[in-house]
Amino acid sequence: VQLVESGGGLVNSGGSLRLSCTASGSVFSVYAMGWYRQAPGKQRDMVATLTLGGTATYADVVKGRFTVSRDNAKHTVDLQMNSLKPEDTAVYYCYAEGLLEKPQGWEEDYWGQGTQVTVSS
Repeated sequence: VQLVESGGGLVNSGGSLRLSCTASGSVFSVYAMGWYRQAPGKQRDMVATLTLGGTATYADVVKGRFTVSRDNAKHTVDLQMNSLKPEDTAVYYCYAEGLLEKPQGWEEDYWGQGTQVTVSS
């Protein structure tokens, strides 16, 4: 199983970007999918997550600007980022929690390789 991300890049302050992530390989279900980010010299922080049942959680600093969505059947998760600020600059990582490759298998967690988001002032 791999998490494949796309959509990062360079944008001006106030602009928008959309990140996408697909869990590829043998995937039966994923409990939660979402996004974390890590700026240089800082810890990796949760940005937004969405459970299989539809419960979304956002970091306070992105509430009202970012929206997380997922397609449970396709095992994809997107992050729509609006009103971007320079402080949103970071490497964004896709995260899958409780991934099952088959109904009776073990739940495992996976990380994507990261995609750079740079917001210029």
